[in-house]
Amino acid sequence: MRHYSPRTEHAYVHWIRRYIVFHGKRHPRELGEAEVTAFVSSLVQRGVSASTQNQALSAVLFLHEVVLGERPAWTGQLVRAQRPSRLPVVLSRDEVARLLGHLQGTIGLMASLMYGAGLRLMECVELRVKDLNLDRGELIVRDGKGGKDRVTMLPVALKRPLADHLVRVKAQHARDLAAGRGAVALPGALRAKYPQAPWEWAWQWVFPATRWYVDGVTRERRRHHLHESVVQKEVGQAVRRAGLTKDAGPHTFRHCFATHLLEDGYDIRTVQELLGHADVSTTMMYVVVAVMWRRARRSLMLGRQSVCQGHIRRRRRMGGFPSKGVRPCLKKCSPARSRWHASRRVPSQKNDVSSSAI
Repeated sequence: MRHYSPRTEHAYVHWIRRYIVFHGKRHPRELGEAEVTAFVSSLVQRGVSASTQNQALSAVLFLHEVVLGERPAWTGQLVRAQRPSRLPVVLSRDEVARLLGHLQGTIGLMASLMYGAGLRLMECVELRVKDLNLDRGELIVRDGKGGKDRVTMLPVALKRPLADHLVRVKAQHARDLAAGRGAVALPGALRAKYPQAPWEWAWQWVFPATRWYVDGVTRERRRHHLHESVVQKEVGQAVRRAGLTKDAGPHTFRHCFATHLLEDGYDIRTVQELLGHADVSTTMMYVVVAVMWRRARRSLMLGRQSVCQGHIRRRRRMGGFPSKGVRPCLKKCSPARSRWHASRRVPSQKNDVSSSAI
């Protein structure tokens, strides 16, 4: 009735079952604040993350407040775990190219789409044919995280591979229809509103599974979308083959998409809309990574050469000097003058896209 996602329902049922079993299968009406605290404390002792701890607590509170209809005063006194601030794993452009080079076929196309459009893994596997617009170079993400729709860009380099992929998928769909299959699951109650939609080409998955199944309710022979674990496994193997030392996965492509756009000068509000973030503060973590990258690039361009303190002060007045604590010039800056003029070609911090975005 609350329109929770199926994953939330499964997670809540899992934690409620563990909560009841933890207390010897006593009825939840007999349990109170002490039992809830003991259950959450047992999770902390197991070393679970803050997100897992908060999810378990939310499931238990859902059981007491919604299922049992209780409104005890102690529910508002429980303290939730504070999530630590973590920076995302971001690959350089060369590392992304190496990683994509070890992914072939459908998985390689999906990885390129996640990197080029900033898609989450489930948003990619749940794409339908009607959500692709190759002529306008855009795609629509339906029912994304938080139940929100958004429009993002479709990379030009993927138009031809996607068109060829859709030709193969359409031929497979035609064979399924000829064999009495070819239906797909529809969201919500659209099946009652559009009875023939499950067999239409527009509603088919862009990345269908290799096997079909029989639905337990309608007894239709359907084809599900490609399972997300297949993509996770292939990307993990590609990371090892590429020799990358970073803990990269499918979601890393989304981090690289946002960071590389900020490095190229895109406005943070544009990146926020493309990612589908409700608050710009969520997008700000990519600004931190982009700022560090640009500062490192300026440091490499200067070649770690010393500049006199007078030039440092002047450079800071003009908009900021990229490196601090450099040694002063010992020969009245004559050997450093040419190096300082060369450093003027480096973008200053005031013109830095990440600084201006902040």
